[in-house]
Amino acid sequence: MPLIREIDYGTPHMASDKEVTLTIDGVTVTVPEGTSIMRAAMEMGTEIPKLCSTDSLEAFGSCRLCLVEIEGRNGTPSSCTTPVVEGMAVRTQTERLKRLRRGVMELYISDHPLDCLTCAANGDCELQDMAGAVGLREVRYGYDNKHPAPEKDESNPYFSYDPDKCIVCSRCVRACEEVQGTFALTIAGRGFGSVVSPGMQESFLESECVSCGACVQACPTATLTEKSVIEIGQPERSVVTTCAYCGVGCAFKAEMRGDEVVRMVPYKDGKANRGHSCVKGRFAWGYASHRERVLEPMIRDRIDEPWRTVSWDEAIARVASEFTRLQTTHGRGAIGGITSSRCTNEETFLVQKLVRAGFGNNNVDTCARVCHSPTGYGLKTTYGTSAGTQDFDSIAHTDVIVVIGANPTDGHPVFASRMKRRLREGARLIVIDPRRIDLVRMPHVEADHHLPLKPGTNVAILDALAHVVVTEGFVDEDFVRERCDWEAFQDWASFIAEPRNSPDAVEAISGVPAETIRDAARLYATGGNAAIYYGLGVTEHSQGSTTVMAIANLAMATGNIGRPGVGVNPLRGQNNVQGACDMGSFPHELPGYRHVSDDAVRSTFEALWGIELEDEPGLRIPNMLDAAVDGTFKGIYIQGEDILQSDPNTQHVAAGLEAMECVVVQDLFLNETANYAHVFLPGSTFLEKNGTFTNAERRIQPVRKVMESRSGMEDWQITLAIANAMGLEMAYAHPSEIMDEIAQLTPTFAGVSFAKLDEHGSIQWPCHDDAPTGTPVMHADTFVRGKGRFMVTEYIPTDERTGPRFPLLLTTGRVLTQYNVGAQTRRTANAVWHEEDLLEIHPHDAEQRGIREGDWVKLQSRVGATALRATLTERVAPGVVYTTFHHPDTQANVVTTEYSDWATNCPEYKVTAVQVSPSNGPTDWQDAYKAKSEASRQVVPVAEPAE
Repeated sequence: MPLIREIDYGTPHMASDKEVTLTIDGVTVTVPEGTSIMRAAMEMGTEIPKLCSTDSLEAFGSCRLCLVEIEGRNGTPSSCTTPVVEGMAVRTQTERLKRLRRGVMELYISDHPLDCLTCAANGDCELQDMAGAVGLREVRYGYDNKHPAPEKDESNPYFSYDPDKCIVCSRCVRACEEVQGTFALTIAGRGFGSVVSPGMQESFLESECVSCGACVQACPTATLTEKSVIEIGQPERSVVTTCAYCGVGCAFKAEMRGDEVVRMVPYKDGKANRGHSCVKGRFAWGYASHRERVLEPMIRDRIDEPWRTVSWDEAIARVASEFTRLQTTHGRGAIGGITSSRCTNEETFLVQKLVRAGFGNNNVDTCARVCHSPTGYGLKTTYGTSAGTQDFDSIAHTDVIVVIGANPTDGHPVFASRMKRRLREGARLIVIDPRRIDLVRMPHVEADHHLPLKPGTNVAILDALAHVVVTEGFVDEDFVRERCDWEAFQDWASFIAEPRNSPDAVEAISGVPAETIRDAARLYATGGNAAIYYGLGVTEHSQGSTTVMAIANLAMATGNIGRPGVGVNPLRGQNNVQGACDMGSFPHELPGYRHVSDDAVRSTFEALWGIELEDEPGLRIPNMLDAAVDGTFKGIYIQGEDILQSDPNTQHVAAGLEAMECVVVQDLFLNETANYAHVFLPGSTFLEKNGTFTNAERRIQPVRKVMESRSGMEDWQITLAIANAMGLEMAYAHPSEIMDEIAQLTPTFAGVSFAKLDEHGSIQWPCHDDAPTGTPVMHADTFVRGKGRFMVTEYIPTDERTGPRFPLLLTTGRVLTQYNVGAQTRRTANAVWHEEDLLEIHPHDAEQRGIREGDWVKLQSRVGATALRATLTERVAPGVVYTTFHHPDTQANVVTTEYSDWATNCPEYKVTAVQVSPSNGPTDWQDAYKAKSEASRQVVPVAEPAE
């Protein structure tokens, strides 16, 4: 049987605590005041026919199928738009209603193609279902295509639009407006000529549609249909799992036919996404079966040799023997490992355990350090815990939203949709970003204040905002005295009140007008519940940790902590950045953010693992590379991370990798780092494993296997095999057992188990005896550290300065359709929207250099140069240029420098002094790199067996 879609019960009106009792078809029912008749009927098990209604949209009342009769009233009102009233008597099924519904349905069918048997939606079509529900048995008007619709639109790579099957219910238009907030669709024409139109009757691909899939999900017919459904057929079963892209952590139903994914449908009970999705999670899962995916282990003796396919046993034995040889020859500190923010908590935990207990050192690091480690340091210092304070639902209670150093519509689009909805409801918005991101102005959303600061001046701006709060009397003194260290506050307030932190002084530093700073500060301090959301534009600076502490200071000073609608909220870049940090992926911290030098903490691990652990912090990735160049670091195990493309100063990374004797890469594809690898271990996608991810709101969510691993081993099993081959006994039969060990060793996870996750769907840590079902909002009554700690945050200019040779500042980011280094999304149809990285440059700067739209330009810093095409835009200010890092052909990190955050070594990706000049195409370095990369990907053909 085809998998039946989830039933929608009709949108309730604004319900209240007051209850109303009525009768429906003679049955008494009690529901909250404001509930629609349709929902009240569903509560008692009666389904009223409908076509335009869905519980994710506001009631519309246009289809005229959900008619009811109400005693004492004339007419037949629509049940989806009519709220219940005390004592109301409703009839949902009378001869009159049957006749009216059949007549309405007859009109729909008379102008609809009757190709049900061959239609892709056969078995999953609401029009078909409703025709049966109302008892339609004949159509008197016939069907002869009297009103032909426009041609099919097949321009979108993921779904088809067939206007001939459209019933003009407007569900797709309303989903685009109410759920996604893009307003890309409208109804064009009138009468029989009415048709859904993307933009000004453009194709879907050319329009402002962002391919989130909300319209496809809302469509009750085959008008909007996934191409995968057309090609494969209706799904037969589904498994609920978690998306493996950004830090929002959307829950999806992977709908299957056999062992083939038919489609990914956002799960309505998903607490992070509430039934919404973006183009990546909804559609870009095809990389799992891409032809370039490596499915067998490979080894080679030297990196200039072709790869040789081997068995799993031989590959694991090679890793174990080489790592053992290197430690015997060069000492136990000669090797290390890198965990992945794309892998599960359980897999990450095992890698750090392998390094600490198997390698005997703390040389473990993670890609999470190069993005959000300042969040961990800054929030732990001020609040006592290394994570954001709120759940995503908190946004519904926010009155003032501050977005700093983040671009939610591109980086975290599903949460951005919730943010946009709140803004349309009346919340106010402050954007602090060098670039004019979409949220500054877009349909039905406009920022009250945009502070386009000079890159690298975050701390100065935040200190100036705090200056206004302190000097104009906006401090919530009651909150500060009760909840914070009063002496630390006084020291901070005294510093903040100094003239050097005033908006007038900071205007000269940041380029933001003093009055704009003052207005933004006053709005944040007095506008009601105020919440700060930030991203990598805060953390990836030399003062990243200082900026996080400045944000924390501002929230404490105004009392915006500890309740819904407020807080400090880091928007994590990858699906398990939070989890990778939680699991002890840093060289100085064990799981749960506890320092390796803490004897009591270390003894807990030693007792369970049966081995003595090193008490000194190990090497971070930059230290490993430096030591490799120096000849003391010889081998590395890299799980699911492409440091050659993602880390700064590409040429230095390459030099470090080339100097090592055994580089082991575990990934889905031969990524850029694999150019320097000696062993390649094929990993598994999120569709092929069990485990958990932890999203940006500390929500631990289940990842459930929907198919067997195509490579034969899941990632946790690979790490397990390496550990056992090296003499470290690990015995786990299932990832649930790894989570049990995590819970045993990590206080914030003490109450977490697979069984509890299956029961509740997801859990936000901390989860323990005092919070058995998790903690949506942190620091409600007291800070984790006891009293909140204000920190003096002095602005110190970055050492990366502009000058005559390099007069422009480069900052970087991502686009909606691509993810991180693009290894996954570039191997999907998402490539149609972003074929290459482009350099955004202001028209004034372009004119000075003789650069026109689409020209090749050379982008050069003091450490390297690359070439890419330019696009002229006023999104960036004069003196600032911007690019993305999704394509290895560009190698944007060739130009980024070794400067980093003072506390965590998080690279300063967001501030690089550069020069831009006309170019004839890729640089010599790019051409040489491309040739080397292609040569490194050669695989020795497997000889055919002799007959």
